[in-house]
Amino acid sequence: MVDSLQEEWDELNSDFKQLEVDNKAYLQQLNELTTIQKKCLNQITHQRYRIGVISKSLRDLKKKGCDPKVIEELKSNIMKRKAHLYDIEQTLPKQNGVYLKIILGNVNVSILDREEKFKYKDEYEKFKLILSIIGIVMAALNFAVRFRPLELSYIFLLVWYYCTLTIRESILKVNGSRIKGWWRLHHFLSTVAAGILLIWPDNDTWSLFRNQFMVFNIYISLVQYLQFRYQRGVLYRLKALGERHNMDITIEGFHSWMWRGLSFLLPFLFLGYVFQFYNAYTLWTLSYNTTTTWHVPVLSLMFFTLFVGNTLTTISVIPSKFQEKVKLQYRVMSSRLSAQLLNREVKTDDTDSNKQE
Repeated sequence: MVDSLQEEWDELNSDFKQLEVDNKAYLQQLNELTTIQKKCLNQITHQRYRIGVISKSLRDLKKKGCDPKVIEELKSNIMKRKAHLYDIEQTLPKQNGVYLKIILGNVNVSILDREEKFKYKDEYEKFKLILSIIGIVMAALNFAVRFRPLELSYIFLLVWYYCTLTIRESILKVNGSRIKGWWRLHHFLSTVAAGILLIWPDNDTWSLFRNQFMVFNIYISLVQYLQFRYQRGVLYRLKALGERHNMDITIEGFHSWMWRGLSFLLPFLFLGYVFQFYNAYTLWTLSYNTTTTWHVPVLSLMFFTLFVGNTLTTISVIPSKFQEKVKLQYRVMSSRLSAQLLNREVKTDDTDSNKQE
């Protein structure tokens, strides 16, 4: 018995020596990887600096009346190089933004593995979907039953939800997501608004506004669910055609690539924006109430800001929708034509082989 245990221990020692060798090789390659990453980042910085110098010189040459064809060709090459540098940059670690540095410090949140990036993005989408469903249930319960602890629990959930979104979206931004600045700011403002709602005293003005607020949240959660299902389908189709970046996410607004089924979704979005304006108007009228606290006018201003920002951002990207639609249709036609030509070649080869037989 003792001899067998000694043999097992000797075998384990042999495995441990191999572990030490592998760990030493791992640490060496890790140091080499860090060195190469820094070298690549320095080269990217150098490339962008030289591109900036060349672009400035091109503007000067254009004023002097040099050959426009050469200038346009150089501009085209510069645009391609910038796009290529962006793709290379996504494979390298990035520094955290100011917000993440405040929240997390200098912890590196860059995800270098492509599959891990996709997993993190999918977890973000599932998180939004689950919280939207929970939000519908809790808002409906609060509308049906007046119970202060339940109200505070729901509003605290909103604070946590939007705060978590800001952190997750900042991490996605570091890892290459192209989410627009307004939609990130939208969630920061929503976090602040939910925080103010949480500390709003249970007075007459809150009683007059609470049911409207619960209905608003039920509607917004339903729209977010519909939009999640719709946008995820569109992203899947466009990614299959190579038209979208792999880290694009669903957002509470409209993108230029959302052209399929637009007539169905867009009215729901604008109705939600109108509801935000109605909330702002209701709060503004309540601000003249004798029991009004500072929370009411501040929330009125915030709802109005969200209404204006959402409406203008959505309207601003609608014209480019048609260009994206034409581009996508062309891509689909090209793909179908290529498939038809390939099928014809296969049939021709089969026919020739049959004739030879």
